[in-house]
Parts: sequence; C-alpha cells; structure tokens
Amino acid sequence: MKTKLLFVCVENSNRSQMSEAFAKIHGGNEVEAYSAGSKPSGKINPKAIASMNELGYNLSSHHSKSLEEVKGFAPFDAVITMGCGDACPWMPAKKFIDWQIPDPKEMNEEDFRNVRNLIEQNVKDLLQELPHT
Repeated sequence: MKTKLLFVCVENSNRSQMSEAFAKIHGGNEVEAYSAGSKPSGKINPKAIASMNELGYNLSSHHSKSLEEVKGFAPFDAVITMGCGDACPWMPAKKFIDWQIPDPKEMNEEDFRNVRNLIEQNVKDLLQELPHT
C-alpha cells in the first residue's frame, strides 16, 4: 500500500503544490501525493512553476484544487497544513502536521527559492518519519 499524503494551504497555488511535487519526486512509487486549498485561487503561481522548472519538475501540469475535489481520496496517512490556521478544515487522516512555512507568493526570486528549498527538506524529513507499509 502506498502512503497517501495531502498537503493543504489556502490558495493551493504555491506551498502545497510544491510539497505535492516533492513528495512525488522523493517518494516515488511509495507515495500517493495530493494537494488542495481551503480557498483555492484556481491557478498555479508562475513563480512556483518557474522555481520547480529549475529542478526539472513541470508544475504546470498541476491545477489548483479545493478540498472538496480531493476528499474522495481520503482517508490519508497524513494531512500536512501550511499556515492556514482555522481555514483548514478536517480531513480523515491518521496524522495531522502543521508546517509554519511563510507564503512565498509576493517574495522575490531568491526568497521564493529559499521557501521552495525549505519545503523540499520538510518533505524529505516527512518521508523518512512516516512508516512505510
């Protein structure tokens, strides 16, 4: 059985999208990763697409989704939220984790990359911590 992860932020256009991508990159066939937003923007931030392109990942194939769109994949092994506080509703999951990651939407390129790299490290750490089935 694959480990099922759901990454949630408010707009599902930056942090949760990059988290989903890194889970797919580093989790390979062991992980089923999803992302969603409590108030999805409907689009992926071009900065996030450019930032992931630098690492050879095409984020433009993703789309911004609501929690409603991904609840059919529940229950999840872990739901990881990113600073959305009360805006993140409950989802069936074995584990809930909150990452305090700043929203990079308005950041310059270098700061955006720093947030991307922080997300990548968090995802790698998470994949190490989770029990593999």
